[in-house]
Amino acid sequence: MRRTLALLLLPVAGLAQMQSPTESSIARQLEAVQKQREAIRKQAGNPQKGSPTNSFFTAPWTLAMSQSPSLQANCDPMADADIASLIDKAASREGVNPKLVRAVIRQESGFRPCAVSVKGAQGLMQLMPETAEQFRVADPFDPAQNVDGGTKFLKELLAKYSGDLRLTLGAYNAGAGRVSEAGGVPDIQETQDYVTSILNEIGAAGGDRNNAAAALVPGST
Repeated sequence: MRRTLALLLLPVAGLAQMQSPTESSIARQLEAVQKQREAIRKQAGNPQKGSPTNSFFTAPWTLAMSQSPSLQANCDPMADADIASLIDKAASREGVNPKLVRAVIRQESGFRPCAVSVKGAQGLMQLMPETAEQFRVADPFDPAQNVDGGTKFLKELLAKYSGDLRLTLGAYNAGAGRVSEAGGVPDIQETQDYVTSILNEIGAAGGDRNNAAAALVPGST
């Protein structure tokens, strides 16, 4: 308890000097996220001319960063060991296959915890503000909170669509309203590619696309 309190009170620069590789990595990430928050605040007050405003889905983080060098500069991918630990914990709590969570994070943010889309989706799993609020994510740039909230969102969508991975992923990307209107995955190239890419990554292509087992923690029921 005393050690935890001490870490919380130390400046980020001091944390980076800890000898533990994991603590040092986390400290550097916290520093990057703090810089990202400042960049976002500046960006919000000075929107880029010509930025698209009619995209309804979670826009790719690459698009947002290509239009905003200030956002790109301070956003490095998390170390694999760090992200794997967060994914495993959240997936285990919610009963969701960690492969699914990892694939969504890769597709949404490229493992960059300070990624921001042109529509305002934030963090590793690109949570929109209303989604973050729904799942009590106080800080969407906190990797643990973001992964926890995003995994809960996946679980909710899986339940809504009875384990249908295509519909779940279509709704995560384009929104449940678009899925309802289309009666399936919306006929939008971005969303179609998004769904196909994730299904291929988790090995749920072909006849297993609608199989709930591919989305669950192995061995769970």
